[in-house]
Amino acid sequence: MRKFLLLSATSFLMILGSFASAQDLNCYEKLEKAFKKRGAYTVSDNIHRNVIISFFEDDDVYCIKAKVRVENGYITSIFYYYEDGTSELYEKKFTNVKNEPPRIENGISEMITNADGERFKVVFIEKLKPKQKKLKRVSIPDDL
Repeated sequence: MRKFLLLSATSFLMILGSFASAQDLNCYEKLEKAFKKRGAYTVSDNIHRNVIISFFEDDDVYCIKAKVRVENGYITSIFYYYEDGTSELYEKKFTNVKNEPPRIENGISEMITNADGERFKVVFIEKLKPKQKKLKRVSIPDDL
């Protein structure tokens, strides 16, 4: 009987652990989930100094801070930020999968590629709409 209980408890913990790890989202998935749920404001033509670039490498995803220039709704220039606060122009030619300048939809660019095979998306984090306000509930006393 003890072996059965021990085996059951171990199985339960393993299932619970695998479920919890399946819920772990990478940096891009967290952003994408928020944008799908809350939506985004329109990205205007300008230099946007607080964007996140999500790089996709095989099964790995990592995110960095950057700034980009948007002209006529297309991303035309990208600048990387370094830890010392400086920025540098991304000099590689980049396009979407149709060899056109990448467009932006709902605050996130379409997949961008370059000649070296890098794949990434630009996320306009400041364009994320705020969380919806919740109504304040009240409790009614029983002795009215």
